[in-house]
Amino acid sequence: MPLRSHATKRQVRLGTELRRLREAAGLKAREVAALLNSTSAQISQMELGFAGVSEERVRRLAAHCTCMDEALVDALVAMATDRTRGWWEEYRGVLPPAFMDSAEAEHHATYLREIVITRVPGLLQTPDYARAVFSYMRPELPRAEVNPRVEHRMRRRSVIEGDHPTPYEAIIHEVALRLRVADRQCSRAQLQQILHLIEQEQVTVRVIPLDQDGFAGSGASMTYVGGPLPRLDTCLRDSPTGVAFIDAETQLEQLRGLLRTVKGASLEPLASRDFIHRLAKEL
Repeated sequence: MPLRSHATKRQVRLGTELRRLREAAGLKAREVAALLNSTSAQISQMELGFAGVSEERVRRLAAHCTCMDEALVDALVAMATDRTRGWWEEYRGVLPPAFMDSAEAEHHATYLREIVITRVPGLLQTPDYARAVFSYMRPELPRAEVNPRVEHRMRRRSVIEGDHPTPYEAIIHEVALRLRVADRQCSRAQLQQILHLIEQEQVTVRVIPLDQDGFAGSGASMTYVGGPLPRLDTCLRDSPTGVAFIDAETQLEQLRGLLRTVKGASLEPLASRDFIHRLAKEL
């Protein structure tokens, strides 16, 4: 297979998991190359996500590494043989790669959990709210640059509104609901949008009130993406250099714990709905 000019985060994750199998078995790249009738350079490219890998090679590698986890092997095969070209590919070369990687991660998620402190989650935003956010973050962006960002954000919602919606739970701090990224009308419409979306069975929203005691999670914002099994979960967190994709098991376990802690500080869904209703009436 020819080398890819770029590797998506999903392709990199597959390569990372194959490397983890090899390292867990105590094998060097040259040893795996000999077993697969390949070269060390090709194994390196495969583990970096730049070279594709067939189902046969994934299963042979797993067998040589004595991996007995059939569910994991099947999941890795599914990743290796997936040829999905989702709607997000239309934006490649138009928007930064993180936009495509995030949309692809959401598309393949078995569930989505999100914590936001200062901004309404992207999957729940109205076009006007999204436009205000993008314009404020990068005020030098011309309209031609802002428009595809807003459009991309709106199309992401297909994961919770499509024919086979993904279960989605958002924990939103009251600060995010009260901040006016634009004007009063935009804020009111945004709250109404959230109230509309939580009428759908697969969407759950929990609110953390400002007067909640014992909440110290101002830096807890994250998007937790459920994989076909916990080992293949991913967490997306904003960083100064962009979106960080976290997949190390020890870090994922810590973030699962953080999710549980933050959820414990939030209102139940019905109480959260009533809370948002009251905020909307205040506007």
